[in-house]
Amino acid sequence: MKRIIVFGRIPNPTFDYYLAARLEAPDMPPYEVADIRGGEVPAVDADGAFVIICRYASPSVLRWIESNAGHLSGVGLFLDDDIPAVVTGKDADFFYRLFLWYRALWPLGHLNRHLDIVWASTPHLASRLTQAKAAVLPPAPPKALWANGQDDVDARGRMNDDVLIGYHATGVHLEEHRFLRPIIAEVLRERPQVRFEVFADRRARAIWQDLERVQIREPMPWTDYLADAYTGRVDIMLVPLAPSHVNDSRAPTKRIDVARYRAAGVFSAGAAYGQTSSDAELRPAYDPTSWRQVIFKLVDDLEGRDNAAIATRMAVLQMTLAADTGFEALRARYETESTIRVERGCEY
Repeated sequence: MKRIIVFGRIPNPTFDYYLAARLEAPDMPPYEVADIRGGEVPAVDADGAFVIICRYASPSVLRWIESNAGHLSGVGLFLDDDIPAVVTGKDADFFYRLFLWYRALWPLGHLNRHLDIVWASTPHLASRLTQAKAAVLPPAPPKALWANGQDDVDARGRMNDDVLIGYHATGVHLEEHRFLRPIIAEVLRERPQVRFEVFADRRARAIWQDLERVQIREPMPWTDYLADAYTGRVDIMLVPLAPSHVNDSRAPTKRIDVARYRAAGVFSAGAAYGQTSSDAELRPAYDPTSWRQVIFKLVDDLEGRDNAAIATRMAVLQMTLAADTGFEALRARYETESTIRVERGCEY
């Protein structure tokens, strides 16, 4: 193994949250990233390369792997969603489900014969991939992705009397929009200092119409979303997860977004974020009463918001520190091969 090549629709959060920092870990081989959105495979050297497919393949990537199979040192696939559950579910719109089928499910029939390893983001998702014997690869973001030098949570927003609550949803959380709407309506009615911003696609926008002090924002490209956190402000960020097959496999990546905004997070109790506990991070059960109580508590308690924000940032820091292990199986393989080459006096 001379190098690692990552194929995917990059930049994207999956690469940044799971792969980027691990690839930079000590004793990992050199790597390069190939963005497949242009249709054709970028010019990359297949000789001795270990290929990682980040979520999606494409017909051109499949052809490249087929034609270079004899030169590759191996092929791996990383998955961070229960894609069959998304495709067969109802929360994602039809075109996104069709995209997932074409980019993530259809290629597997051709890719399987080349795969040496499959990684999954959570133990539950790995259990859904029993035939692949998937290894678990939890999120491990680079620190630069969530810590921008303004780490003193107490220093922000002190002069503002208003409280901004945010729900930054993707297009597969329609049920959670419906869950939050009456809760937020009551919070806005009872607390005039509260404003609310929500990321909503065309289907979810209608849920939030006719509420005062609500800003409905269009979902934005990944790089724009990263930039938004460094210019914007969110005091309380909501992360509800309705019980579903898709959410059963979710990893706690929204913690990273909450940390980037230096917000106090409210996370659904469950497998992704842990059960209700007594620490500073708040994880109510998925019922309206519990969520109303927690949100009101945070709106009224500035110190509680700061403590919750710090607790989440500490949890994300632990994720980041885990990146130093790299891809343990690949690193061990690379180190062994490098030792053998040195002992034999070989050069690659």
